Amino acid sequence: MNPLTARWRYSSSLPWALIALGAALDLATPPDVTATPLYTAAPLVAAPLLSWRATLLTGLAAIAAEMVVDALAPGAGGAQRLMDLLTTAVITLLAVDVNRMLGRHGERLESVRSVALAAQRAVLPLPPPRLGPLTVAARYVAADADARIGGDLYAVQQTPYGVRALIGDVRGKGLGAVEAVAVAVGAFREAAEQEAGLDGVARRLESALDRDIGLRTGVERAEGFVTAVLAEFPPGAQQVRLVNRGHPPPLLVGPGGRTVRPVEPGHAALPLGMGELAAAPDRVDTVDFPRGALLLLYTDGLTEARNAAGDFYDPVPRLSGTAHAGPEELLDDLLADVRRHTGGVTEDDMALLAVSRG
Repeated sequence: MNPLTARWRYSSSLPWALIALGAALDLATPPDVTATPLYTAAPLVAAPLLSWRATLLTGLAAIAAEMVVDALAPGAGGAQRLMDLLTTAVITLLAVDVNRMLGRHGERLESVRSVALAAQRAVLPLPPPRLGPLTVAARYVAADADARIGGDLYAVQQTPYGVRALIGDVRGKGLGAVEAVAVAVGAFREAAEQEAGLDGVARRLESALDRDIGLRTGVERAEGFVTAVLAEFPPGAQQVRLVNRGHPPPLLVGPGGRTVRPVEPGHAALPLGMGELAAAPDRVDTVDFPRGALLLLYTDGLTEARNAAGDFYDPVPRLSGTAHAGPEELLDDLLADVRRHTGGVTEDDMALLAVSRG
């Protein structure tokens, strides 16, 4: 049983446990001690967890338990017992009303989330599985625990200068993050076609994001920057060129998975969209990328996925010593391993982009 299922079963049984505890307390204590607070707590606990029908049923069960206990061990005066029953009944009706209000609020949140997801998918289409000598696969996994959509992004494009790729992570969440994703991806697609050097592509992205951030105010302005890795696979060369702007380093998987190593940047650089703070020229790192090798680009939702003990996920052991037929199989295997690690719960979005040379 995964942790999410276990927590749900525990939570859904809690209202019934409160009723049972109330009945036991009523039977085991003198008549002047009342367990009404436990009975009334049961429908209130059920309201945010169960359906309105189950919440109503919980309240009726609490009232029935009070009546049964009173029949088995009469003690308190009739007026007091009637007041206790009325209190539980009123609280039950309030709990049902709270449940229905929460349901309407949840529907609105889900509607906003659906709109944001649709907008995000529109600017993050899946790349072609084959681009020249390269095989490509991408995945986007949305978080379970957050109603606000994150700003993870990827793009792959065939250009006159070879295949170019981008992976990034916008600071912040919600529709503002989706807007920044659209700006970054649009600027990348245009610059990738026009700029001869990868550093030029990075400059164009920087300018586009600076303009977008300049139109924002408050927290959205402060959170408008983007961590990113740009990659270029030049035609006819078994190499990959990289520009890293404050992003987790890609993982280079050797043929057959015999070696797995992070490709650390040659120098530290600030994220895109930092304005004058990031005015230093970009440096391009060149790495060997032989036939059979695979490059994994990812956002921090992968390496910050936690298990029940709070341990972060490390993709290197999963990739080491394992031969994958291609990027699709590698991403499927990796995501299955992440789900095992987290128990099926993801707290942050993650974008994954895998490229191999055939």
